[in-house]
Amino acid sequence: MQVVSVNVGRASSVEISGKRVLTAIGKHAVQGPVEVGPLGLAGDEQADPSVHGGLSKAIYAYPSEHFPFWQTVRAQARAADGSSPIRPGLLGENLTLAGLTEDRMWIGDRLHLPNCVLAVSEPRFPCFKLAAAMGFAQAVKLMQQSGYCGTYLGVIEPGAVAAGDPIRLEPGPRELPLRDLFKARLRR
Repeated sequence: MQVVSVNVGRASSVEISGKRVLTAIGKHAVQGPVEVGPLGLAGDEQADPSVHGGLSKAIYAYPSEHFPFWQTVRAQARAADGSSPIRPGLLGENLTLAGLTEDRMWIGDRLHLPNCVLAVSEPRFPCFKLAAAMGFAQAVKLMQQSGYCGTYLGVIEPGAVAAGDPIRLEPGPRELPLRDLFKARLRR
């Protein structure tokens, strides 16, 4: 298990479905170590703090194992950018991970990296901004159906993170699987 990419982005105004909205979903990969503070990564912003950010949602992590799925469905949907490869940060994630998918994570698990410790806090619930970033309207529904939601992380021990950092998973109380919480909240 390791960090494939560290991604940050600034909030900007974009047009989605004819409306101007503020979003920071467009993350881009950065090189070298990035400072991890209680509220997230240095150089990163969240456009809507009512649903993103804060202590329990300081960092959003997404498994690179799902990129082939998204590449295929974007091509099938004939998304404007459907033939270009899925790049780290496209789904709005701060950390692109390898070897750690939602079915292996439980609420309260800790991710030990060389210079910080993060905790699995809750799944990500997609909104219309994901559909805009992916280039096709069905992206939200497909994330819900697939369960390929990624996870929000709280910062237990601040420090730094860099691409290539190994991850050691420390199991938490193992009472609530991440994917089960995602599915339960979708049923509300």
